[in-house]
Amino acid sequence: MQKHISFSELKTWDECPYKQKLAYIDRVNVFEGNEYTAFGTALHNVAEKLLVEGLKNPVEVFNSDFTERLEELNIDKSKDLIKGMYKQAPMLIENILPALSEYFEDYEVVSTEEMLYEDIEDYDPKFKGYVDLVIKSGEKYHVIDWKTCSWGWNSKRKNDRMTTYQLTLYKYFFAKKHSINIRDIETHFALMKRTAKKDVIEIFRVTSGPKKTENALKLLNKALYNIEKNNFVKNRLACTSGYGCEFYKTKFCS
Repeated sequence: MQKHISFSELKTWDECPYKQKLAYIDRVNVFEGNEYTAFGTALHNVAEKLLVEGLKNPVEVFNSDFTERLEELNIDKSKDLIKGMYKQAPMLIENILPALSEYFEDYEVVSTEEMLYEDIEDYDPKFKGYVDLVIKSGEKYHVIDWKTCSWGWNSKRKNDRMTTYQLTLYKYFFAKKHSINIRDIETHFALMKRTAKKDVIEIFRVTSGPKKTENALKLLNKALYNIEKNNFVKNRLACTSGYGCEFYKTKFCS
């Protein structure tokens, strides 16, 4: 039996249990990353260092990190998309701290990239996750997850069940880890929008009341129950929906 389950794994299971088996149990890895994941990771790292270390040269740090990741993935840096990403990063970076100050006013940084590794009731695997940023403003804790995107999210994406469950579960297990009253914690996404003309950093709150928390935990328990029972049913509807499946029409899932 696996030792832990992450939100990414839960999301994959919700899309297709067989895909979850291939990716997390059989460890079949057909996706190593792309320019978008490289950009997002490099930007996340700069945001963390800005908040913790007060970087003096954040753009240089980003460029070095992004370049290294592109080279590891063997991605052509001369592509117009890549050139655009190098130009878009400075505007995003210079707006990170001002956006946080404008949204939260006075705040203190509690943690960055905080690891959650908490017990799940009735199951042996623990819930594992990394919280991008936790700040405290007044008496409230704020759990924040950075997301890089192109121009932003529409209302459907902002209210998507699985998208918001990430913060719901982070809130629940963060409260459990620190023995904090869950009512003293609020959750937010912070969008880093590459191609937006204004409001390049958009922070918005995601609410997670008792019912939503209950539903998120039910889904988590349902997934663990089926994984424990080796129930890995293929969801054929997920093969080509949304962003598609990397295993579709491969030898792993024909």
